[in-house]
Amino acid sequence: MQRQMLNGKIHTARITRCVVDYEGSLEIDPELLKEADILPYEKILVANRNNGSRLETYAIPGKAGSRDFCLNGPAAKLGNVGDVVTIMAFALVDEQEAAVHRPTVIVLDENNRIAHRHN
Repeated sequence: MQRQMLNGKIHTARITRCVVDYEGSLEIDPELLKEADILPYEKILVANRNNGSRLETYAIPGKAGSRDFCLNGPAAKLGNVGDVVTIMAFALVDEQEAAVHRPTVIVLDENNRIAHRHN
């Protein structure tokens, strides 16, 4: 049996831009993607703390070092600049690995800088 487990998480990210006229996705600083073990174009789940919305999309790399999180396309209607979101990526692991699997989690401060990390 395989289990779907949290693999990478960016906690308390602040949305910096929303662009409706775009194909869709969440643009994320690639340095933060790497720190959270989330790959460019990987499927992600985004939970918005401000309005309770949840959406599935994919991560696209933005400008390195920008600390930007930009909701694009229809997703831009599910959040506003300043909203706090949690971004999660999952992995399928076998039963034995699931017992010892630990996700990579980064927690951001109010400026989208890494405040601390968990593994």
